[in-house]
Amino acid sequence: MAYPFPGMNPYLEDSELWPGVHGRLIVAIADYLSPQLRPKYFVAIEERIYQTTGDDKLLVGIPDVIVQNSQTAINPKIPNIAVATPAVQPKTVTVPVPEIVKERYLEVRKVAIKEVVTVIEILSPKNKRTGEGRNAYEIKRQRVLGSSTHLVEIDLLRVGEPMLVFGDGTQNDYRILVSRAENRPQSDLYAFNLQDIIPSFPLPLRTSDSEPLVDLQSLLAGIYDRASYDLVIDYSKEPVSKLSEENAVWANALLREKGLR
Repeated sequence: MAYPFPGMNPYLEDSELWPGVHGRLIVAIADYLSPQLRPKYFVAIEERIYQTTGDDKLLVGIPDVIVQNSQTAINPKIPNIAVATPAVQPKTVTVPVPEIVKERYLEVRKVAIKEVVTVIEILSPKNKRTGEGRNAYEIKRQRVLGSSTHLVEIDLLRVGEPMLVFGDGTQNDYRILVSRAENRPQSDLYAFNLQDIIPSFPLPLRTSDSEPLVDLQSLLAGIYDRASYDLVIDYSKEPVSKLSEENAVWANALLREKGLR
């Protein structure tokens, strides 16, 4: 089935689907850019790893020691000892177990000297809420913004706190930030909403080099088709990430028109 939305598909923001969408989009962007950038540049897929103990995902591990109840013979030489019942009975509780998180991103590098020219980040839910995920990303973000490396930051998630920028007085569903090192602190912010087509943007490179245009909309539609997301999304239900009243009315009319409701 064809991609049903003109822009971002809000059903892909579901926490069950987003990790797969994120991973596929990283690879799709790399595959799209690589032939256009060679032989001067190459695109590397990198990974950021950190630990988190989010309240929304507590994991229970296997105990190191297991005490089993077995039918062992009683040593007649050891007298029976009466054991008093404790006055306070224990409760069963759950402890936060550290979770290893891996987040992938892209680096565009010059072939000759392996210099990182541009970093491309696609934000995850953990980047947009308070905790280790946001802290880890903000440290990386500040390091890039303080360097001679360009930053492209893609935010296709409505839930969570957007990354800090100054001069943006509007509230939008999604954002793409293109921050050129030579223009900082000024940067280009592509702010758009659910009903809009995802804007294309030029990939910043070194001065005088030809910059390819990244058509994120086409890449996302291709991922949707190749991954068969139409088979796992139930469009008769509302998205997990709640829509505004205006967007809910618009989405309902769109999905009815396409025969999905």
